Amino acid sequence: MLQKSRWILWLAALLAALLAALWSLPVLAEDEEVGTAKAEDGVIYKKKTVYNFEDDTITGDLTRPDQEFLSGRIKAQHKSLIKVREDFRDKVLQSVGDL
Repeated sequence: MLQKSRWILWLAALLAALLAALWSLPVLAEDEEVGTAKAEDGVIYKKKTVYNFEDDTITGDLTRPDQEFLSGRIKAQHKSLIKVREDFRDKVLQSVGDL
């Protein structure tokens, strides 16, 4: 009985190795260059594209605004919105007297 289970394990391992080898065969058979990608329509594109602009000359004028830009803000001076009532105490005493 022990021999039979060992034989089944050995056969399963052999079958798994054979399937892995057969599955990797199409990968080995492809003759694509390294660094390319294949699209769904069968067109092969490079994975990395490098653009070189060293030989290009750019001509033009530098335009600037006519006015200067002030980066610092001057704090504005405003009057206080709180007004102190000078007759407040008199009005409070008058309202107490009305009760």
